[in-house]
Amino acid sequence: MKSKPGGQFGVSRTTLRQALQVLGEEGLISTHAGIGSFVTFDGTPLDNRLGWTRALAEQGTELTTETLRFEEVTDRELAAELGLASSTFIALDRVRRLGDGQGVSLEHSRIPATGDGLPERGLDDGSLSRALIAAGRITDSGEGLVSVRGLDAAEAAVLHRSPGDSFLRLAQVYRAADGSVTEQVTSLLDPARFELHVRSGRGGRL
Repeated sequence: MKSKPGGQFGVSRTTLRQALQVLGEEGLISTHAGIGSFVTFDGTPLDNRLGWTRALAEQGTELTTETLRFEEVTDRELAAELGLASSTFIALDRVRRLGDGQGVSLEHSRIPATGDGLPERGLDDGSLSRALIAAGRITDSGEGLVSVRGLDAAEAAVLHRSPGDSFLRLAQVYRAADGSVTEQVTSLLDPARFELHVRSGRGGRL
C-alpha cells in the first residue's frame, strides 16, 4: 500500500483520530511516530501491487486464497452511495486462510463494470491491482474508514470463526486521476494478525 502524508486511507485527521482511539482501546493496533502509515500481517508490510498472498509468500508466510465469487452483479445501493449512473459491478469476494483452514481476512471488492471482460481474463498472478492496471484502470487516490465490529453468522462461517468475534473493518474507495471510481473494497481483518501502523510528523501527534 502506498503511503501518503496525512494518512494513507484519505480520511480526515478527526475521523482517523477517533477510529484509532477505538482501536487502541480495544488493543487491536499500535501507532508509531514518524510519517506515513501502512498495514502489516504479523509485522510484514503488505504490498497491494503484488497481491497479499504472494507478498507474504515471498517473505515466508504461507496463506491460501479462496475465491468465493468473481462475477458481474447489480448493486443499486452501492451505485447510489458512490454516485454512479450504472449499478453494474464486477464482484470479487475472497477469503485468505492459514494452513489449518482458519480465515484471517475476508475481502469484498466491487469494480464498476465496463464490459472489458475482467472476470474472463482473471487476476494477474493472484493480484487484482495488477489486473486493473493491465486493463487501464489506474488508481490515483483513495479514501477509507477503519473500525472494529463483530462478525455476523455468515462471515463467521466463511472464516471458520465464532459469531461476534471482533475483526477490523477497512472500507476503501479508490479513484482514477479524473475522479472516477476504480474500485470499492471492504475488508475484514483478524486483529491478532493485522495491524494498522500510523505515523505523523511533528512529534508523532495526529
